[in-house]
Amino acid sequence: MRERIEEAKKKGGVEEVILVAATKTVEPARIREAISCGIRDIGENRVQEARKKIEILGRENIRWYMIGHLQKNKVKYAIKMFDMIQSLDSLPLAEELERRLAKEGKKMPVLVEVNIGRESTKFGIFPEKLKEFIHALREYPHLECRGLMCIPPWSDNPQNTRPYFARMRELMEEIKKENFPHVKMEILSMGMSDDFEVAIEEGANMVRLGRIIFGERKEGK
Repeated sequence: MRERIEEAKKKGGVEEVILVAATKTVEPARIREAISCGIRDIGENRVQEARKKIEILGRENIRWYMIGHLQKNKVKYAIKMFDMIQSLDSLPLAEELERRLAKEGKKMPVLVEVNIGRESTKFGIFPEKLKEFIHALREYPHLECRGLMCIPPWSDNPQNTRPYFARMRELMEEIKKENFPHVKMEILSMGMSDDFEVAIEEGANMVRLGRIIFGERKEGK
């Protein structure tokens, strides 16, 4: 897997790629084994599930990411648990994050989730609304916008996701040109077990891998 990442980096001209282990439904013992093999970045989809794992595995030398949809009623827990929210997908969520973070006196790095395929079943900001959304984040000084995240439409052929990843890279460059003072476009989080190589070739510097590390999820999970 790491060899495949290195090869994709060469093709994409990407200097560094952060490998986030996606651990939805994965037991803490198996996550601990991955940590012993060098994994330091862990992504969770659900606040309640993540809380139990953080209690067991701790935070030392581990960075925890929220990579699933974050409900507003879970924000008060999420800001204390995670090192980054990768799924900022609406202004109401931004407002709640800002309110809770201000109360705690802390800042939170966030990635804006882009609904790159304009799918009704997925969350995220439509591409044509992205600049407007990021411009609006200036009203939320406790949010540190660090980049973009996406989940493209699924395909059994990874090459079919390439245009979506290429468009994400273009969007990131367009945002950079705006020189928003409250934004640092540093992270492009895209690519999962089926298509991470294509994502890296198109500019991803963070990938979220689950099945390729831990195997298939248990049925019904």
